[in-house]
Amino acid sequence: QAVCWQALGDLGWAGVGLHVEARAANGDDPVGITGCFCAIAETGTLLLLSGPRTPASVSLLPETHIAVVPVGRIVATMEDAFALLRAEHGGLPRAINFISGPSRTGDIEQTIVLGAHGPCRVHLILVEGL
Repeated sequence: QAVCWQALGDLGWAGVGLHVEARAANGDDPVGITGCFCAIAETGTLLLLSGPRTPASVSLLPETHIAVVPVGRIVATMEDAFALLRAEHGGLPRAINFISGPSRTGDIEQTIVLGAHGPCRVHLILVEGL
């Protein structure tokens, strides 16, 4: 059971036995599936743009985030990501999110805690031609 961005909603999830809804996530959704604007090879970071069709909640609220990354959208550096953003969108959208792995913190007694401010797990699926 999962939620996904609108662009991924018609991928035939039910045909392979998965229940996936194209909508914003709420606190009860175990898995969120998103695309990404681009991925940054240098740091292993995803760049997601927030908007009506790409709600940030899908990558932030579920315990597991699965990102579908088109191979053609992988750039070398953070500077390349910003250059691509300027070229395709002019300015910044209402929000951008950089995701470099599962949420973690060591604030409490210097003990690492996963999932403190977001997903406990982040998985990438690299695809050609999407």
